[in-house]
Amino acid sequence: MKVLVIGGGAREHALCRSLSLDPDVTALYCAPGNAGIAEVAELRPVDAMDGAAVARLATELGAGLVVVGPEAPLVAGVADAVREAGIPVFGPSREAAELEGSKAFAKDVMAAAEVPTARSYVCTTAEEIDSALAAFGAPYVVKDDGLAAGKGVVVTEDVEEARAHALACERVVIEEFLDGPEVSLFAITDGTTVLPLQPAQDFKRALDGDQGPNTGGMGAYSPLPWADPKLVDEVMESVLQPTVDELRRRGTPFSGLLYAGLAITSRGVRVIEFNARFGDPETQVVLARLRTPLAGVLLGAANGTLDALPPLAWRDDAAVTVVIASHNYPGTPRTGDPIEGLAEIAAEDAPYAYVLHAGTKQDGDAVLSAGGRVLSVTATGADLAEARTRAYRAVERIRLDGSQHRTDIAAKAAGV
Repeated sequence: MKVLVIGGGAREHALCRSLSLDPDVTALYCAPGNAGIAEVAELRPVDAMDGAAVARLATELGAGLVVVGPEAPLVAGVADAVREAGIPVFGPSREAAELEGSKAFAKDVMAAAEVPTARSYVCTTAEEIDSALAAFGAPYVVKDDGLAAGKGVVVTEDVEEARAHALACERVVIEEFLDGPEVSLFAITDGTTVLPLQPAQDFKRALDGDQGPNTGGMGAYSPLPWADPKLVDEVMESVLQPTVDELRRRGTPFSGLLYAGLAITSRGVRVIEFNARFGDPETQVVLARLRTPLAGVLLGAANGTLDALPPLAWRDDAAVTVVIASHNYPGTPRTGDPIEGLAEIAAEDAPYAYVLHAGTKQDGDAVLSAGGRVLSVTATGADLAEARTRAYRAVERIRLDGSQHRTDIAAKAAGV
């Protein structure tokens, strides 16, 4: 089977890496890709937001499966254009992707499906914003209703900071603060059957100790030794299946990757948000642990045949990923700096540690930084402590002027 992956970040690199190891994949393409993805897939130029162009490229390549990675093309309806061309596609329709595209829509779906989530108000005026902030009090949780590349949420004790963020948004969701640790749980679905993956935890704040500004994610790990063994079953029953059933009932079935961001609160599991695609950086650690070949599972979701597949198989290994970001991230990042040390990791740390590219570009023989989050260094081990040691050993080999990374990814869970 020929597979075309749309996107060019670390998530797509992780997907391409897994697909490249699948014996059923006879040819692998990525558009537009990045410097690292070029090592495992053939890159093709395309505007990922142009559904017609993506469909033409898939037809030209004879793709038997298209995987749309990022959220913006999904919300723009790129998957619909590919489906209309008669090509199986992993990714929800434009209407179903509103589950991520609009926080207000997601809250409406959750209310209808009786999915547990934070109490919230949708606000469009300064008066509504002030009323909602007063109703909930600190800490304030303010979410841009639309897509914001993982950086549209402000959680703060400062009411003026909360108000300023809310006023900068066209429409905003203000909700109660949820206590307790956060968990990410992915599920692959064909609109009826739901296959949960293994849970992971990511780190949103830029600095150690969960300090600093919110980011798209600075690292992740899986499994979660502290989590209730019944967590996945509970979330399946109370969150994932009801949400998929409600979207099907509305006539907008969700087919693809449903991501639930969860808070394990003192009152039970609550949904923080939904995403309509694989999350970054959690994808890096979850796919590192998946033993089942990936292509057949994604095709089953695209074709509506997930119920015919055997249960997913998982490795016992733990996985940790550490994100290396550019100078000044998550502000305006500095780009164009050379990255060194990649060959050393390939020679010294493989196969237990490897690098997934996010914001990089090839310049002759050199690899340069080209975005905020530049690389994800991912490692596996018998337990989290070993995976963490391997990941940070590889991180230390990377030389990127002005780069930053957190030093405490998975530290607490690993007991170090």
